[in-house]
Amino acid sequence: MARRHLLALLLVSGIAHGQTPSTDEDGFTHPLRQLEFNPGLDQREFERATFDALNIYDPWESFNRRMYYFNYRLDQWVMLPAVRGYRYVTPRVVRTGVSNFFNNLGEIPTLFNSLAQLKGERAMTTTARLLFNTILGVGGIWDPATRMGLPRAREDFGQTLGFYGVPHGPYLILPALGPSNLRDTTGQVADFGIERQVDYFSYAEASGGEFGLTALRLIDIRHTTSLRYGQLNSPFEYEKVRYVYTRARELQISE
Repeated sequence: MARRHLLALLLVSGIAHGQTPSTDEDGFTHPLRQLEFNPGLDQREFERATFDALNIYDPWESFNRRMYYFNYRLDQWVMLPAVRGYRYVTPRVVRTGVSNFFNNLGEIPTLFNSLAQLKGERAMTTTARLLFNTILGVGGIWDPATRMGLPRAREDFGQTLGFYGVPHGPYLILPALGPSNLRDTTGQVADFGIERQVDYFSYAEASGGEFGLTALRLIDIRHTTSLRYGQLNSPFEYEKVRYVYTRARELQISE
């Protein structure tokens, strides 16, 4: 059935009617100029035909769909308005400094997980980034390490578990944080604990007493995340996001 719909999608009106493809003076043909999608094709029917390819282990789908809708509303009513206000009142250089600061904090779990995965070169690069950006970058507000040819990498405990063969387990939508799975959720908790244990800025103490600092970090995460709910313009957005997240994590673990 999927093959039949795919053929219907690729049907071209000009070629199907036996017309001769257009030709330039140099003799090269350009048949795609006459390509037209079959106007009678139902997009939903086509997506259902390829539905099996998007199938991911999701035993908690009912809960996940409700949480996905909750996150959509939270994003529309709270997070995106907060991000727009943040961008309006905050100069670009300040926003960049905030993102650099939180990225510098993220180097701590990256270093730990790089060592745990026996990625020596990445661990050394992360160590150098942490030192240069903390000292020369005034606590990470600036990012001189990148200009010095030390690119930022991202390693988390979910990747470490996957590196040692732990399966991803059931797909899971987290409140506000979005797509995850049982393994990666465990990894997020572990990374949070690592970051708090190695707390050279007393960040844990500050954020524990100041809700605003934690809120700023959440706004920064949303500010730097390009995903927008509904941007796929598809009734199967949930399945597509689930598929893309799962396959992307597999690629991150294998690199």
